[in-house]
Order: sequence, then C-alpha cells, then structure tokens
Amino acid sequence: MIRTAVIGYGASARIFHLPFIDLDPAFELVAVSSRQAELRTDHPHIHHYETGPDLIAATDADLIVITSPNDSHFPLARAALEAGKHVLVEKPIAIRSREAADLIKLAEAKGLTLSVFHNRRFDGDFMTLVELVQSGAVGEVRSLESRFDRFRPVATKRWREAAGLGNGILFDLGPHLIDQALVLFGLPDAITARCRTLREDTEATDWFHLLLHYGDKEVSLHASPFVAAPNLRFALDGTMGSWRKYGLDPQEAARKEGRLPIGDSWGKETPEDYGFLYDGAASCPVETKAGDYRLYYRALADAILNDAPVPASPRDALAGLRLIELALESSEKGCTMPVPATLRDI
Repeated sequence: MIRTAVIGYGASARIFHLPFIDLDPAFELVAVSSRQAELRTDHPHIHHYETGPDLIAATDADLIVITSPNDSHFPLARAALEAGKHVLVEKPIAIRSREAADLIKLAEAKGLTLSVFHNRRFDGDFMTLVELVQSGAVGEVRSLESRFDRFRPVATKRWREAAGLGNGILFDLGPHLIDQALVLFGLPDAITARCRTLREDTEATDWFHLLLHYGDKEVSLHASPFVAAPNLRFALDGTMGSWRKYGLDPQEAARKEGRLPIGDSWGKETPEDYGFLYDGAASCPVETKAGDYRLYYRALADAILNDAPVPASPRDALAGLRLIELALESSEKGCTMPVPATLRDI
C-alpha cells in the first residue's frame, strides 16, 4: 500500500484527488496540510499539518500529492523529491520550463516517480477523439478545434485571477488543452498565440487562442470566460468527414454535486450528449467512451509499485510548459514562434 499525503485542501484536492485516493485500495491517506479548519472535521484520523513544508519534513508518506497554488509547485515538489518521496504534482508542473527540467533531473537521479496530473487524458470525450483519430474515422486529419469555454464574465478574488507568472487561464486550462494536442499529434512546428485580459477587475490572462502549426494540419486551442451558449468542445475535420462534440466531460460536475467515483456508470454520458460524425451526406451519433479519472491513480500505483510508465510523463508536461512560454512570447511580439528542434529531444 502506498502511504499518501496531500498538500492543500482546496477544490483540486477535494474534487480530483482525495476521493480517488480514498477509494483506491493501493493508496492509504495518512496526512493533509492546510490551515482550513474543516480539514480536521472531515479527516479526523490522519495527521494534519499547517503548511506543505511542515508536512514534507515530518511525514512518513511514500507519495506526496501537491495541489497548492501554481507558484508553489516547484519548491514543494523539489523538497519532496529531496526527502525521498514520490511526487504527483497538479498541472502545471512548474511555472518555468527550467524548473520543470530541474525536477525531472532530480527525480531521475533519485530513482523516484514524478508524475503530473493531466487527468483530462481520461475525459471520455477526449478518449473518444483519440479513437476516432487512430481509426481514421474522418480520414486524414486536417484540423482540430479544441475549446474549454465557461461563462464567468465577472472575475472572482482568488489567486488564479491575480497578476503574476503562473496565474490566469493559460496556466489553468492551457496545460490540459496543450497536453491533449501533444498526445494526439506530438510537437507542432510553430505556434501563434493571442493571450488577453478581457474582464474587468482582473490582471491575469482570462482569454486565449493558440494555433499549433503542423505540416499537414492546424490545431486551434481556445478558452474564454464569456461563452453562455452550449460549449463546442471538439471540432475534428478530415479528408473523409467531420466530428462535432458539445458539452464537457461529466466527471467534474458529478464530483461537485458530491457523487463519488464508484460503479460502472461513473463517467458515462447520456445519449443526448453524444457527438456526431458527418460524411457530407449523412450523420450519425458516436457513443462517448466513459471517462474515468480512476484510471490515472491506478496507473500511478502501477508506476510506483511495479516501475510501469507514469500516466502522464513529466517530460510531456515540460514540453507543454515550453509551448506556454512560446505562446506568451508570440502574443507579446505579435508573431509566429517556431518550436525549437531541441524540444523534441527532451
């Protein structure tokens, strides 16, 4: 059994991590760090620490899960690795690519598992998209539009909305959309980006549009806080047809409603939410595969216990972070940025 400690007790820990740790027999929750009073009421039988550094210094856990604000990911992950702990860090792995590279080097030197929580590889709509691309259902892919829009026209007072490197929607949703594109198609040849702050009372990027340029296709990644209409999640076009998918994977909403990730129905969509495949003459619904974030933790356990591949490689996360840096540079300079050939060797 993997003794596990979690740093942070915010939405990320409560929605995406603690329930999956509690329900997976490979893991035992032994400690959480947070100053939130309800932690002791919710989890009375584990060790409690006020800060992440306190937890790392004192815990006998095998695995540290880091869910704290983005700018703390690097120092906490480095401290945990130095202490001989396996590490699962929320995305982004760090806020600078050189920090991510440092973590990878340290984990490899110490023979420890380092994984990044790109859980949306296990969204049902994305798993369906992967199957459609690999099966050639639309022929040779020529374009993909991937969107993660919300209707949040008024900014809230929280760290994600504050000024500073690592905050804003590009470091929140951007890592997921970029990671999915890399899983599908690998690194692009170049990137063109527009990153804006469009809401009042916020200083962080809250709108972005990224174009990833490949030799035979174009990939568009987009996020906006102003979309009140039904969310177009994926638009896939190829030489033989198209696929359109609306709505978001149901797992996050289910967790926010308090439902636990149990049973065979977890992550399944209703038929009215299925996407449609078009061939120019007719259309047909495509059943969405059941998403399952439980698969992430199962794969992580296998990586720690049996030296299997991690469910999301830190090298993939490093490549994604480097693309974010190039996107910021592209937006600032108003030009297309080539993706360095050396990035393909990391």
